[in-house]
Amino acid sequence: MKTISVLGSTGSIGTQTLEVVRSESERFRISALAAWSSVEVLIAQANEFRPDAVAIGQAELASELKSGIPSNVEVLAGEGAFEELATRAEVAVNGVVGFAGLGVTLAALASGRRLALANKESLIAAGPLVQPLRSTPGAELIPVDSEHSALHQCLRAIEQNSESKHLRQLVLTASGGPFRGRRLEDLEQVTVDDALAHPTWSMGPKITVDSSTLMNKGLEVIEAHELFGVAYEDIEVVVHPESIVHSMAVFTDGTTMAQLSEPDMKLPIAYALSYPDRTSTPFGAIDWSATKTLHFEPPDMGTFKCLGLAYAAGQIGETAPAWMNGANEAAVDAFLAGNIDWSSISVLIERALEEYDGNAADSIESVIRADRRGRECVTGYVAKRVP
Repeated sequence: MKTISVLGSTGSIGTQTLEVVRSESERFRISALAAWSSVEVLIAQANEFRPDAVAIGQAELASELKSGIPSNVEVLAGEGAFEELATRAEVAVNGVVGFAGLGVTLAALASGRRLALANKESLIAAGPLVQPLRSTPGAELIPVDSEHSALHQCLRAIEQNSESKHLRQLVLTASGGPFRGRRLEDLEQVTVDDALAHPTWSMGPKITVDSSTLMNKGLEVIEAHELFGVAYEDIEVVVHPESIVHSMAVFTDGTTMAQLSEPDMKLPIAYALSYPDRTSTPFGAIDWSATKTLHFEPPDMGTFKCLGLAYAAGQIGETAPAWMNGANEAAVDAFLAGNIDWSSISVLIERALEEYDGNAADSIESVIRADRRGRECVTGYVAKRVP
């Protein structure tokens, strides 16, 4: 039975991971759970799954957590606890939101564990630091994003033979988010609720706003480059509103391989937990007896400028993606707090990138600094009401 550590267990990815484990309880056992502050939910999870250890990020909640769970379950607290629990199972699921998940990514790979990665920001911001750790004996990185899981599945057939040299292009599909087809002038008055009304996926607020700006897809372009070693000019984004085709690989002879399923994050989660096997529960199975119509169209780069900004940061390299990611997280926070309008998100990120200092990504400190500087640029603009 494979042991699983779920970091960010009370969030969207974490709770869906637990659903997968419930469905496949003969194959997987939860050995560790961690949440930042949702102590009541964490207590309920711990009482159901009886892990060996649990962790709470906000240390002042540790006593409440300890009093609500079985006495034989170890309790850890503080940020370092997440990293510790990432090393205590065969598979570490990184469902931590945002740049805060970097430590989990580094700890899991450095300890030779399989990392089921839903926290794309840590790979995007610290790709040069993550890459060497992937060669640690036993370490394995399996993406949980539906798009990168799709690409992993499309490419797994060629990993062991010379056909990999015939890969021509990766195509990432995007739903288009809640504002697909709308022009920039139509989006000046959209609300937070509008941005959070995603047409096909149920996700947390940060990633849902990123989807509305297409920044999420831009981050996934950088992630695809880091995961699969494909040049940016060979990674394309196409809008596919049905969210049935999750991504595609195009080969030199014109063949396109695609992974299709109904939108259900439990499928890529289950794939990451069970690889190279597959689970017996058909998450996201398509009813092919029903009529299906699939649409594809190019993204509107003029209206959704965040996509182009992500490409630009990725091509600059070094700490530019970390700088941009920090700026984006600060801008999204400001939007969710009602301090800026939706259209200002891309403007603030672009301004922050203009201040990028070009530092190398040669240490964890340099990456953390770039992330902080990107955030400080945006928070400074918001405080001064610029733009």
